[in-house]
Amino acid sequence: MAISNTHKELAQWAMDLALKNGCQASRISLYAGSSTSFEVRDMKIDRLQQAAENGLSICLFVDGRFGSYSTNRLDKAELEKFIKDGIDATRYLAEDRARTLPDASLYYQGGCPDLQLCDPKFDTLQPDDKAALAMNACNEIMGRDSRIISANASFSDEQESRYMAASNGFEGETSHTEYALAAGVSIRGEGEARPEADWYDSSIFYDTLVKDGIGTKALERVLRKTGQRKTASGKYAMLLDNTVSSRVLSPLINALYGSAIQQNNSFLLNKLGEKVAGGNVTLTDEPHIVKAFGARYFDNEGVATRTLPVFENGVLKTYFIDTYYANKMKVKPTVSSPSVLTMPLGSKDLEALIAGIHKGIWVTGFNGGNNNSTSGDFSYGVEGFLIENGKPVQPVSEMNITGNILDLWSNLTEAGNDPRLSSAWRIPSLLFTGVDFSGTNDD
Repeated sequence: MAISNTHKELAQWAMDLALKNGCQASRISLYAGSSTSFEVRDMKIDRLQQAAENGLSICLFVDGRFGSYSTNRLDKAELEKFIKDGIDATRYLAEDRARTLPDASLYYQGGCPDLQLCDPKFDTLQPDDKAALAMNACNEIMGRDSRIISANASFSDEQESRYMAASNGFEGETSHTEYALAAGVSIRGEGEARPEADWYDSSIFYDTLVKDGIGTKALERVLRKTGQRKTASGKYAMLLDNTVSSRVLSPLINALYGSAIQQNNSFLLNKLGEKVAGGNVTLTDEPHIVKAFGARYFDNEGVATRTLPVFENGVLKTYFIDTYYANKMKVKPTVSSPSVLTMPLGSKDLEALIAGIHKGIWVTGFNGGNNNSTSGDFSYGVEGFLIENGKPVQPVSEMNITGNILDLWSNLTEAGNDPRLSSAWRIPSLLFTGVDFSGTNDD
């Protein structure tokens, strides 16, 4: 669903109109997309959804003031009134001279190879086939165990295209497709316990989407939860499953945004160039990986992306600073947000990592919690499995981990070789030492 030349011409016309009516600068974005979803519960279609949308958003820079407005009405006469009204409204806003377009020299200039983020098969898939995938995933669960209370599954897909232009010379276009197949199940556990679990796969291309075994995997995950209980409080090795490892990365990334830095709300404030994590912590933003979720040549301002070291052997190498916060802080902008985050992979898969743990906890889920963005202190509820002598011996729940996020990352022992490629954060299983777990003092 590419943006048509007619709509691109409309975008240029709208931007020119804004400039002729009092704007000193403007940026405009056109988007078009479609999506479907099929949800199944206990082998019955529970919900069908289909949507198609297109629209326009425009950023107006008027006399040192800034306004952003969106509409899905793309008739010229209506757009003219919409833009003029937006200009008038913007004049009532508080002045903020930090709101500017990026320096034109920072824009993506085009000419790079296709990142291959669109599936040419998208429009050829039939609704019956999509529904059948969800039904099959649900069928992999139903009747397989007498403790099953309910099973659900879903198939969804989407495609989206965007065209963006700025009055100081930027023009760019992006498109992507995505498919997802998921399943979930709840069972009767011990006493009043009702464990739940799910599993999913997603892919840019239909042919590479995992279509079988999603329901089976969800059922396996919930059955192994039976008999969950707390274990003794203390310091343990912590193995984070690759499905949840990004949870402890999020506080680090959030602390790198220009908004957090400018507002003194970051535990990584003034830490650029300093060693803040373990020497084996290296994280890179690699935005140009072909066929990768999150890959892109420019950010939401049109600024060209490039490979950026985020942490290098524990040393903080970059912040994510867009034009606005760069102007506020009088520093050079980098890019507004990360694209594809990667880590050097270890040599072991999950089973090998577990086998090497004398006593620890393999964390497979997080249940709430929080972290302090200023200090880095955290407290999270977790569930998973107690490991003894290289084997999972007991499912555990209602445990908490506490500590400081920088201390945690200073105790990273090993990374696995198993990142999930269905995410833009390609973070493998991670093994940490000396993590404080609280549960019960009874063995």
